[in-house]
Amino acid sequence: MEGNRHTHTPDQHSHGPAHADAEHRHESGISLLTRLRHQLAHLVTPHSHEASAKVDSAMETSREGMRTLWISLAVLGVTALVQAVIVALSGSVALLGDTIHNAADALTAVPLGIAFVLGRRAANRRYTYGYGRAEDLAGLVIVATIAASAALAGWVAVDRLLNPRDVTHPLAVAAAALSGFAGNEWVARYRIRTGRKIGSAALVADGLHARTDGFTSLAVLLGAGGAAVGRQAVDPVIGLLITVAILFVLKDAAREVYRRLMDSVDPALIETAERALHGVKGVLDVGQVRMRWIGHALRAEADIVVAPHLTVVEAHRLAVAAEHALIHALPRLTAATVHTDHTSIVGHDPHAVLRHHGERPGALSVAAKRITG
Repeated sequence: MEGNRHTHTPDQHSHGPAHADAEHRHESGISLLTRLRHQLAHLVTPHSHEASAKVDSAMETSREGMRTLWISLAVLGVTALVQAVIVALSGSVALLGDTIHNAADALTAVPLGIAFVLGRRAANRRYTYGYGRAEDLAGLVIVATIAASAALAGWVAVDRLLNPRDVTHPLAVAAAALSGFAGNEWVARYRIRTGRKIGSAALVADGLHARTDGFTSLAVLLGAGGAAVGRQAVDPVIGLLITVAILFVLKDAAREVYRRLMDSVDPALIETAERALHGVKGVLDVGQVRMRWIGHALRAEADIVVAPHLTVVEAHRLAVAAEHALIHALPRLTAATVHTDHTSIVGHDPHAVLRHHGERPGALSVAAKRITG
């Protein structure tokens, strides 16, 4: 039926256990025990995307992100505290900079924590897509923090180069530097792993930031080694090199957050969606497919071409089947808008009335003409 636009979310239809198994196979981070628990639950209760179930799933994901943030905050807080004690004993300016750096990294948990809490809020008439993009805004704060960290590392290195200072207790400084590197690298791996698992660009960016702090700690370690053998200039030179490395990490993190804010998705996701739609019986062709990330969830819009003799009910049934196929193919998809169109008579454009409004759904019209031609 031409112009039949069907919008619905996964909570409007049910799936059997096969869908649950497919979804869990895509979630590589889920433990075997968790998968078994879910499979047992599905044996007792058929799986459905009821609104309450969807909310619970979103909150579970947010809780995982929050747990990662607070554990990271605790680890980095302890690391910064240990380093602060050594700074007081040694007077190391480089270690002082690293300590400030680690403390700043721990505080990045605050904007991300606020973003995760906001992300739990339900959509309303003003924020119709919900508050998931708060994570992307937090990503901007994280990128700014990485930039500030690079500036701090560079400033400390230049200051040490221009104003050499003796470092006392070099072994203690080295131990504090190793502690800083170990703590930051552990936090980096933890944040990046969780961020990729739940699809949070901001959390991945925060993990990359923690990794830059680890590099800075290594610079302090090598500088302490140079001071121990009387090579005071080693510390600032290596600090400058580490600053360059931080700038490269900054570039990667900024690119990731920029792409998310610009609604960029992996082209492979579009190809997967198109294959899934082509596989639906009754779909004659596929027009435009659009996707965007909102927080760590995907939303999609798709145009499909169906036979012209279908009733509204039959076209609606095909739209449901198309969205169902997308849910199976894209585990992070939480909602889809499916527009159905029919094959048109050659030379007749059913969307001609939209031409004077600017861009029309040309991809769909082209698909219909390709079938009839």
